[in-house]
Amino acid sequence: MFTREKLIEALHRYHSDFSEERDFREAFLTLLQHPRCFFRDHMPGHITASAWIIDEQAEFILLTLHAKLNRWLQPGGHADGDEDVLAVALREVEEETGLKGVKPLQESVFDIDVHTIPARKDFPEHLHYDVRFLFRASREEPLIITSESHALAWKHVSDLPRVTANNDSMLRMAAKVKKLF
Repeated sequence: MFTREKLIEALHRYHSDFSEERDFREAFLTLLQHPRCFFRDHMPGHITASAWIIDEQAEFILLTLHAKLNRWLQPGGHADGDEDVLAVALREVEEETGLKGVKPLQESVFDIDVHTIPARKDFPEHLHYDVRFLFRASREEPLIITSESHALAWKHVSDLPRVTANNDSMLRMAAKVKKLF
């Protein structure tokens, strides 16, 4: 189980070959000093958690066509006050995909990212400090599309540059999986 303190410890131990993540780590550590950083009303940004879900052969990634952003992304969402970011990522997977058989491949942080979310209705433009975890699931398990998605699909890793419009953070996670497997 993650707590704020355990997340801070994990980030201090976190090593990445990608220079942008070293910068993100410092931004995360600064944000984590704020008492309400796990709440979505904390501005100019807050902690979120997401799941990079691979199939058994590590050839396909489960993505959601996000309803609000209209982009293919990994499942994830707001912590809403919950400091256990691994539990948040798992909850979001179940809520957004219906998957019950998803398993964490590691309990350590897989990837971190800081990205801008455009202004919408009651929320100004803000930052998501996203903690990502690596999961495995079966492509045979049925998927359930919710109101948060226009679609769910297992995308082959070779299709990621096209379907994600060369999203650097998603290509980074794919490169990490390739290195692991």
